[in-house]
Amino acid sequence: MKLYLFAKMKFLTVPLLALSSLSIPSLTQAEEDGWFSNADWYTFTFDNDAFVGNDNGYSNGMNFSWWDTISDGSAEQGWLSKAMTWSLPANAGMPIQVLSGHTIGQFMQTPDDIELVDPPVGDLPYTGLLYYNNTYIQVYPTYADKIKVTLGIVGEYSFAEETQKAVHSIIGADEPLGWDTQTGDEIVFSFGRSRAWRGWVADNGRSEIITGVGAEVGTIQSIASVGFMYRNGNDLERTYATALLVSDRTSNPVAVEGARYFFFGMRAAYLANSIFYDGNTYKDSRSVDDYKNEVISFTVGYAYSWKNFGVTFAIGDLNVLEDEGVLEEATEFGTLTFVWRAK
Repeated sequence: MKLYLFAKMKFLTVPLLALSSLSIPSLTQAEEDGWFSNADWYTFTFDNDAFVGNDNGYSNGMNFSWWDTISDGSAEQGWLSKAMTWSLPANAGMPIQVLSGHTIGQFMQTPDDIELVDPPVGDLPYTGLLYYNNTYIQVYPTYADKIKVTLGIVGEYSFAEETQKAVHSIIGADEPLGWDTQTGDEIVFSFGRSRAWRGWVADNGRSEIITGVGAEVGTIQSIASVGFMYRNGNDLERTYATALLVSDRTSNPVAVEGARYFFFGMRAAYLANSIFYDGNTYKDSRSVDDYKNEVISFTVGYAYSWKNFGVTFAIGDLNVLEDEGVLEEATEFGTLTFVWRAK
C-alpha cells in the first residue's frame, strides 16, 4: 500500500524496516554523534495484519532504527537528509532538542489470495520494498520540524519473496505462490517535510492535542496531509515530537524513562501516487484498478516504559475510506515497537 498510509507489505527476517519511534530525548542525555556504534537510542518495530485478523495487503513489515542526539543543539545530519536542509527555518534560533535517525527496513505487500500463482489483474500487486531512511528533527518549545529522505529498491532485489517464504515455512503458513507477478526491479525514492504544533494542553499537563501538516514527493509516494493526535498520560511535554514519527508508517510513538500515555491520531491526506498501488514508475507492471486518492487514517495505542526500555502497541487503518473492493480489509494492521537507550 502506501508507505505510511499506503504501504502494504509482508515482511520478516532479513533487512529490517524503519523509523520506529521513541520519545524524543533531551539534548543533555547525549554527548556524542555517530553511526550505529555510537547511537544513543535503538528502536525495533514489527508490523503485522495478523494483529487485527487479516492476512493480505500490508501484512508484515520490520524496521530497525538508531538515533543520535547532540548536546550543543546541532546534531550531525545524515548524508541523505542534508538534501532537505534548505526547507528548515533559517532564523528559528537554537532548538531545545535535536535528533538524527537512520532506519533500515523491509516491507511486503500481497493480494488477498496468496495461493494463486496468477492473481487477478487489478488486485493488489505483490510488492517488496527494501530501503534506507534518514530523518532529522528539530524540536522547539511549541513546534517541531522534520525532514526525511528515503532511498530504496522494489522488485526481486528487495528479497521480499525469500523473506516471506522462509517465514511462512517456519510457522507452517500457506506458501505465497504469486511472487513471479511482483512489481519489477526499480530504484525508488521520496523526500518529506513536516511540522507538528503542541496546541491545547490541559491545566494538569496530562492531556494534549498535537496538530500537524506534512508533504512527501517521490516515486515511493507523493502525498499531502493534515492531522492531529490526542495524548493522555505523563511526560507529554518532553515527548510531543513523536507525533511526527507516526506520520511515516515506519514508526509509532514509544515512551522511555517512565513516560506512559494513551494516544489516538487521525490524518486526512491526498495521495497522488504510490508505488504499492500504481506499480512501476518507468515500466509496465501490475497495479490496483481503482483506489481512493483521498485518505483518512487513524492509529490508537498505548506506550509504556521503565528505565532505559519502552514498548508500544498500536492498531490502525491506513485508509478508512477504502470500504469495498480489493482494499476493503487490506489497510488494517497492528504494530509493536521496542526502544532501548544505549547511553
